[in-house]
Amino acid sequence: MTHDGEPLPGGDTPVPPVRGDGTGPHPAAGRAEEPGGLIIFLNGTSSSGKSSIARELLGLLDRPFFHLPVDAFHAMRSDREIAPEELPSVLRRTWAGFHRAVAGMAAAGNDVVVDYPLSEPWRLEDCLALFPPRDVVLVKVHCPLPELERRERERGDRQAGLAAYQFDRVHAHGVHDLVCDTAAMSPLACARRIRDFLPGRPFPTAFERLRARGAGV
Repeated sequence: MTHDGEPLPGGDTPVPPVRGDGTGPHPAAGRAEEPGGLIIFLNGTSSSGKSSIARELLGLLDRPFFHLPVDAFHAMRSDREIAPEELPSVLRRTWAGFHRAVAGMAAAGNDVVVDYPLSEPWRLEDCLALFPPRDVVLVKVHCPLPELERRERERGDRQAGLAAYQFDRVHAHGVHDLVCDTAAMSPLACARRIRDFLPGRPFPTAFERLRARGAGV
C-alpha cells in the first residue's frame, strides 16, 4: 500500500482505469452491488465520552468499522478567521455535509461509528431523511451534568458551558435503541454493551420509530 492507502501497482486488487473520454470500464464494473453498512450512532453531549466509546468499539467489533466524529470534519476546515455573521451558515453547511458523508460511507457498504450530538432538531430530521432507518443503532450516551461540567473543566479544550447547553437538547426526541451511562460504566464496558446488543437488536429501530412519528420529532 502507498502512504495514502492506495494499492501499489501489481497489488492484489487492481482497479480498471477509466479513460479521459469516459469510455473505459467503471471502477465498479462486474462487481455485485454492496449492501448498505451499519451505522452505530453515539448521541451525547460534549464531554460525555462518545469518542472514547467509539475507539473501544473499533477494537471489539468483529468486522471493519470507520469512526466518523464530527470534530474531524471541523478540523479539516482551513485555518482562517470567520466573520461572526458568517459562522452560523459555515457550521450548518459543515454539519449537513457531515450527515451526507456518513450516509455515503454507509451506502457504499461501510460500517461506521458516528460520534455526534443531536443538539438541534434539524440535525435529527436531516439524518432521518438520509440514513436507512433499519440500519441505524441509536445509542444514548448519558452522563450527569455535574460530571460533564467537571470533565469539561479538566479537558480545557471545550467552550465552558457547552455540555450544559446541550444537556436537555441531545436526547429531547426521547427514543433510543440503547442507553450507556458513562458515569457508571467505563468506555470499554459501554463498548461491550453495544457490541453484545447488536446480534439480537429489536425492530423496529429507534430511527424507524422516529421516522414513523413524522415531522417535528
